[in-house]
Order: sequence, then C-alpha cells, then structure tokens
Amino acid sequence: AVKQLWGDGDHTAEIDDMVAEQKAIHGEKVKSVCDLFRDKAVRWQLITLFLVASCMQLIGVNVVYFYAYNVFKKAGIPPAQTHYVSLGIGVTEILSTILCGFLIERAGRKTLLWKSYTVLALALVLLTVTLSLQDSFSWVPYCSVALIFIFIMSFGIGPAGVLCPLPTEIFIQSYRPAAYVFNGATNWIQLFILGLLFPFIVEGLGSFCFIIFLTYCLSMAIFVFLVMPETKGKTMLQVMEEFSRLNYRGKKR
Repeated sequence: AVKQLWGDGDHTAEIDDMVAEQKAIHGEKVKSVCDLFRDKAVRWQLITLFLVASCMQLIGVNVVYFYAYNVFKKAGIPPAQTHYVSLGIGVTEILSTILCGFLIERAGRKTLLWKSYTVLALALVLLTVTLSLQDSFSWVPYCSVALIFIFIMSFGIGPAGVLCPLPTEIFIQSYRPAAYVFNGATNWIQLFILGLLFPFIVEGLGSFCFIIFLTYCLSMAIFVFLVMPETKGKTMLQVMEEFSRLNYRGKKR
C-alpha cells in the first residue's frame, strides 16, 4: 500500500514510524469528542487545533471579501469588470494554497503560520488606514486593492493550507476522527455566529472592524511562535513528547 501511494523506494523509516505509533497507543479504541475534551493528555493539542481552526472565520477573510467590491469601485474599476477582479481574488487564493503545498515541507508548519499571521495583521492595519483615507487621495484605493491581494495570498499560504494536515500531525490515530469532527463543528458554528454578528459589527465600526480581526492575527502569531511545537521532520511520538511537556508542565508524567 505504501509503494502504491508513494512509488518505489525505501520507505522503511515511514513504516517504522507507523509501527512505533501503533505500539504507543497500546490498541486503544477510537476516542469520542467527549474523550477529546476530558483527556488531559491531549489538552494542548485541542487548544492548538481550536485556535488555528478558528482562523478560518476570525481572521477576517470574509470581511475583506465584503469590502472588496467597494474598494474595486473606488479604484475606478467599472462595475461590469468587478466580477473579473473578484474571480482573480479566488484564483489567487487557490494558487497560494497550492504554493503552500510546496513550501510546507521546506519551511515547516510553525514558520508558515506565524509569519503569515504577522503579514495578515500588517495587511489589516494598512487596509484600515487606506479605507479610512480612500476619499482623500486618488492613489489610496489602488493601495487597498494591492493589500486585499496580499491578504488573500498570505491566508492561502499560511492558515488555509496548514490547517488541512494539522489534526493528523498533532493527534495520534485513536484521537484523529474526534479531532476532525471537532474541527468541522468549530468551523461551522463560528461561521454561523459571525454571520449573525457581522452586519452589526460593520454597521457599528465600519472599516475599523478590521481591528478586531488584526488583534486575533497578532495574538495567533505570538501563540504559534512561542507555544506551538514544529511538526516538520518529526515522528508522531516526538510530537507527542513535545505536547506532553505542555500538558504536564510542572508535574511528573
């Protein structure tokens, strides 16, 4: 099966990792979502997954899409051509996510995440400024257009691409199904809540609503840089050991 997936070659190291993980779980049964919340051995894995998964909504990407039409209109793009620019944003997100697939093994998950969160926060800061000044100078709307593309590109290279393999890399096999269920439920619940609150946020804060999302981006950049272990080039048992230091900090395991 391994040769069919990865082609001919020496896959002894990968198979040894699988066997070692199988021995580590001692034939444990598949855990439920309730077990995921109760078990202290995976507490920081759960916190990490929740915070990174929340970026799909709390990072402000939907807000950027909401303002995109007005930004393009202010930049002088004819309304009939605006949908082509919107299509360009979608293509940019797809291409940047594909690019993440090539970068993730070279740069590492942690590096891609904290650097992309930092760029996202800076883009939101500048976008807040340009949207506030877009009627003052003729060239400001063009800056807003560029910042939107930079934001979408950073989102695709970082959180959008890294989130897919993350549950597999930080949870052992017995917890992975529950982790994916939790990940999906978190995404849809947050989308529902944000959908209800978003009109009121925009009405109350206008373009300054980005401040809420850039605060989250900065907080996540700090969290990933200081707390989240790197999974690149490590076996599942090595990743578990790093999280164990967080889960049992100050206690004998």
